[in-house]
Amino acid sequence: MASSYVLASPSRYVQGSGVLAELGEHVGKLGSSPLLVSDDVVWGIVEEGLSASFDDAGLPVVRVGFQQYATAKAVDELVATIQEAGHDVVVGLGGGSAIDAAKAAGHLAGIRWASVPTAASSDAPTSALSVIYTEEGEFEEYRFFPRNPDLVLIDTRLVANAPVQFLVAGIGDALATWIEARATVRGQGSTMAGGRPTHAGAALAELSWRLLHENALLALDAVRAKVVTPALEAVVEANTLLSGLGFESGGLAAAHAIHNGLTAAPQTHGLSHGQKVNIGSVAQLVLEGAPAQEIEDFVVFTTEVGLPNSLTEVGLSPEHTDELRAVAELATVEGETIHNMPFPVTPDMVVQALVAVEGISRRVRAENGLPEPELYEAEH
Repeated sequence: MASSYVLASPSRYVQGSGVLAELGEHVGKLGSSPLLVSDDVVWGIVEEGLSASFDDAGLPVVRVGFQQYATAKAVDELVATIQEAGHDVVVGLGGGSAIDAAKAAGHLAGIRWASVPTAASSDAPTSALSVIYTEEGEFEEYRFFPRNPDLVLIDTRLVANAPVQFLVAGIGDALATWIEARATVRGQGSTMAGGRPTHAGAALAELSWRLLHENALLALDAVRAKVVTPALEAVVEANTLLSGLGFESGGLAAAHAIHNGLTAAPQTHGLSHGQKVNIGSVAQLVLEGAPAQEIEDFVVFTTEVGLPNSLTEVGLSPEHTDELRAVAELATVEGETIHNMPFPVTPDMVVQALVAVEGISRRVRAENGLPEPELYEAEH
């Protein structure tokens, strides 16, 4: 059991409309031979502005493509590329997997690393860890690093022009932060930062929760209109910085463990991280016996945001007993964050919570005039 209290954070966080133009200036302080990691879609979006920024800073533009998942093989290939060319800083551009792969490769290669998300779709960019998946997209392991990224830069103009479902996914990921941090505080577990939750970590998690409830719907309106507003800036900060620091130094619990468990169900593989996490959040609220009003409010709010909060929406049902058992077994393996809950959690408890979620979601939606749950189409 950890006895120390630890707060971890990136060295520098930069956010705002048009800040991609400053990337070369910031990366130039970290090294002179950067390697850029992104998929083709992201590169098509950022190449022109990034190249101009790097030219202004006198930096070469060297980019390697990246596929869907941050796998051990993909990380090792990046390390080989870094070492063969003598790169001294690696920059992950785009989504969480490209950023996770860049962080893991930078650590193994012994160089500095930076995170440049092009959407506020997860809280991965600020952390000192990467999530590694199998080639099939199943959760494999967390990899922990001795330090956080040297730089996190997010251009809210890019966020405003990204598909709205990316911001929705980030909200789903960030909403779990306070739910999990407060459970970790009540229990005896450790955070991803390697100690007990600090008051600062928990406070940042709660601030993320508050900003999301105050601004999420207005921020989604802004992205649909492709404009940057104060509400969007607030949600980007909540999704990226506050949730990132909040989960790492406040603690993860059942929600993310159940997300990891859901990767065992093939039906969920096309869903975003934040969509699966939101199922975990509802299930955690049920597991811990949260007040009925809190659970019902969460179902209403996340339905309005566009997040799944029922099994139906992620391709499952209470009748999928084998799949739900596999989810629960994976969610409760030794070392999983579900054991940060302030009480012991068994696979049977997880199955029962997931089954209960379906009926709760349907009832609350019906009582509030909201649409019945329907299967979400896989987004990527």
